[in-house]
Amino acid sequence: MRTDTADVEQLATPPAFQRISFARKFKNHLATTLFAAAFVIAVVPLLWVLWTLLARGLKPVLSADWWTHSFNGLLPNDFGGGIYHALVGTLLEGLVCLVISVPLGIMVGIYLVEYGKSSRFAKVATFMVDILSGLPSIVAGLFIYALWITTFGFTRSGFAVALALLLLMVPVVVRVTETMLLIVPDELREAAYALGLPKWKTIMKIVLPTALSGILTGVMLGLARVLGETAPLLILVGYSSSINFNLFQGELASLPLAIYMERSTGTVAGDYRMWGAALTLVLVIMLINLVASLLSRLFAIKTK
Repeated sequence: MRTDTADVEQLATPPAFQRISFARKFKNHLATTLFAAAFVIAVVPLLWVLWTLLARGLKPVLSADWWTHSFNGLLPNDFGGGIYHALVGTLLEGLVCLVISVPLGIMVGIYLVEYGKSSRFAKVATFMVDILSGLPSIVAGLFIYALWITTFGFTRSGFAVALALLLLMVPVVVRVTETMLLIVPDELREAAYALGLPKWKTIMKIVLPTALSGILTGVMLGLARVLGETAPLLILVGYSSSINFNLFQGELASLPLAIYMERSTGTVAGDYRMWGAALTLVLVIMLINLVASLLSRLFAIKTK
């Protein structure tokens, strides 16, 4: 029996998990501490901004007149009024930008993935999309001013602003569409081709529905980004404190422009309206992000 026990002890393998050394424990705790510190450093300014917005902008936002009135007729030192005029301008500009950029960006993305691939024209298109992705908003505003107003002779308007925002949003839609289409497995395309479906019908019936959830999410997030731009507004349209539903004529207010103009008054009432407009813009962007999340879940591929 003793001999058998000795043989078993000799044949036994060492444990798979060895004792962790002090150096490894120290490095692990150090990395954990650094990551936690980086998280706190990133979150604290965000919470500070949100707290400042709520503390200074919540009072006007909770007023019923804030959503149904404009700043028309108010002097710089007068309290009251509402953000309705700027909210209407922001939504109109965003809607025009959305209607034009989404079909254009999706079609470009489909061409790059499904048709162009490594062709010369596709490489040129990809290069141009990369340039537009890093285009500053002030440059987009100056380009539309030189083309739409100086060259074609149109007046400054909200539609010109929508065109500038379009230049900023199209590359976002193209990149999102391209990425989501590349994720779609090639087996789905090959199965559709094997059943005799033409390529265009395969894209419309198989590929796009599969990638639609991610595309819609990226589109809404891109819209939320461009709605906060201020530089094109300062160049392409004048500010109006009254309500204007005409995108092609007259001055038009928007939330970023209202924030800038109320800050320039230098009065207590102006700061009151400025913080209310800033919080309203944050709420609009949060609402767009919420809609993006809901659309992503609604159009996601259902699995058992």
